[in-house]
Amino acid sequence: MAILPAILAILFPASAKAQEAASPAATNETAPRIVFVGNSFTFGAGSPVRLYRAETVNDLNGEGIGGVPALFKMFSRQAGRDFDVSLETAAGKNLDFHVQNKAAVLDQHWDFAVLQGHSMLDPKKPGDPALLAKSGRELTELLRRRNPKVEILLVATWSRADQVYPKTGHWHGKPIEQMARDVRTGYNFAAAAAGGAIHDVIPVGEAWNRAFRTGVADPNPYDGISARQLNLWGRDEYHASAFGYYLEALMIFGDLTGLDPRSLGKNERAAWELGFSPEQASALQQVAFDELSATKGRAKLQPFKPANLRPPISSR
Repeated sequence: MAILPAILAILFPASAKAQEAASPAATNETAPRIVFVGNSFTFGAGSPVRLYRAETVNDLNGEGIGGVPALFKMFSRQAGRDFDVSLETAAGKNLDFHVQNKAAVLDQHWDFAVLQGHSMLDPKKPGDPALLAKSGRELTELLRRRNPKVEILLVATWSRADQVYPKTGHWHGKPIEQMARDVRTGYNFAAAAAGGAIHDVIPVGEAWNRAFRTGVADPNPYDGISARQLNLWGRDEYHASAFGYYLEALMIFGDLTGLDPRSLGKNERAAWELGFSPEQASALQQVAFDELSATKGRAKLQPFKPANLRPPISSR
C-alpha cells in the first residue's frame, strides 16, 4: 500500500501538489511558534475564511477554525517560511476575556503573538481604549512568562459600516475612515500602556481606508457596490468578507515577516482557492504593500520568490 501514493503522484502530479498544499503543516521542531488571540475578526466569521485550511493550524479551543491564521500560514509557506501557527479565539470578546478564561491555554512558550480586541475598543464604552489597554497589558504579562522575548503585535481593525451609516451607529455622521483612525489611536494607547512590551500595531483598518481611497474597495455597502470595486465587508456590514480578511492577513504577514506581500503574486494560492480573480489578489497585495510602506517607517519590505504551491489549473 505504501507504493500507492507514489503511483498516484506520477499519474496525477497536479493533484499530488494540491494534496501536499492541503496537508497539515509539516512544521519542524525549530519553527517559530506564533499564537493568534482574538475574536470573530480573527477567525473570519461570515465568510469561507472561517474554515479555510483548518488542518494547517492548531485551534487551541478545538473548534476547527482556520481563519486569518490559516491565511497567514499559507502566505508564509509560499514565502518559504515555516511557522507553527496556533489560534485562540472567542466571538464578540475583548482581550480581558482571554486573560480571565484562557490563561491556562495560552500559558506556553511563544515566539510571536498577534492580538486583536473588540472592534469598538470597548463594547460598553465605544471608542474608549481603557479596557483594551488594561487587558492588553495583562495578556502581555501572561505571554511573557514563558518567553520574555516574545514579539507581540496588536491588530487595529477596520471601520464598521453598521456603526457609521445607520443613525444608530456610534460613528454616525463621521467619514467612514474615522472609526478606523480612532481604533488605531486606541491600539497605540494600549501599546504605550504596555511599557514597551508590545512591538508594533498593525494598521489593518487604515489599509481598508487606503483601499477605499484608491478605488479598490467601495466605501459604502448601503448604496450598492460599484462596478469593479470590492466589498470588504460581509453581509452584515460589520464583519469582513473574504476580501477583507485576506487584506487583514496580508497586513499581518507583511508586518511580521518584513516581506513584500506583492511577491505572493496574482496567482497566490489562497486567493485562488477563495475564488478571487488574479486582478483582485494583486490589487489587495498592492494596498497592503503601500500601507505598510507608508505607515511603518520600516526598512524596505523584502521581495521573495514564492514556493511552487500554484493551483493545479493554470488557465484562470
